[in-house]
Amino acid sequence: MEARSSPPATAPSSPAARHSARKVRRVTAFVCLLEAELHFGEAHDLKAKRKLLKSISDQLRRRFGAAVAEIDHHDKWQRATLLVALVGDGAGAEARRNEIEHFLESRCPDGCHFERDTLSLGDIRD
Repeated sequence: MEARSSPPATAPSSPAARHSARKVRRVTAFVCLLEAELHFGEAHDLKAKRKLLKSISDQLRRRFGAAVAEIDHHDKWQRATLLVALVGDGAGAEARRNEIEHFLESRCPDGCHFERDTLSLGDIRD
């Protein structure tokens, strides 16, 4: 009887080799910044304003995955300026920013004003 030889066993390729063999798809990342000037007509002192701002900031973080900071009017009891930052692909981040604007308008019916900026990762690096 003739002995059959099996094909030589190949060692599994390393993770680095598997990674380099894959086609890498580059996604352009964007940072969307939303500066929101808010007016709280129902707030009658700083404590009431801070309670409203904490609730709004927590909801923005939970619902939209946004980073939020109060950047102006810390000592005014009916005004606040928030900076909201989102990171993602262009369409996704812009859509979430629009949803945030609608959310803030519903929470602050006494007045909102928005300034918007969208920067690509290339813009930030330059």
